[in-house]
Amino acid sequence: MALELLCWLAIVACALHIVEEYLLDWPGWVHSLSGISVSRSFFLAANGIALAIGAACAAVANRLPMLGLAIPALMLINATFFHVGAFLWTRGRFSPGLITAVTLFYPIGIWCFKSAHDAGVLTAATFIGSFAIGAAFMATPMLLFRAGSLRRI
Repeated sequence: MALELLCWLAIVACALHIVEEYLLDWPGWVHSLSGISVSRSFFLAANGIALAIGAACAAVANRLPMLGLAIPALMLINATFFHVGAFLWTRGRFSPGLITAVTLFYPIGIWCFKSAHDAGVLTAATFIGSFAIGAAFMATPMLLFRAGSLRRI
């Protein structure tokens, strides 16, 4: 399957993940663990921006695989550190988003990288670069929130 199409599938998975987090009150979960208040409007704004950036990445995936793979990399980072890792760190406390992280993010994220490998476009630089970009995408809303820049959205 073409990398671009798989990256679009990754965006759909991200949208479903956001729905799960919203319906299961991810902002409340974060507050209960850390005391940090994340408004629902900030949550929706940050995730809306993430989906728009993800769509732009998916649209160029065949021409710029490193950028296209940034969203699948973000999915794997998010699933590993922010859902499975949080689940283990809290000794089994459910994390809103855990279901889609495990059932969608891992298989689709890995499938995207395997497809890129099979197409001959997954170089070491592309792999490392996509994870660096994905990590930056993942960190940006958290850093902005911690700095108070988007606290009132």
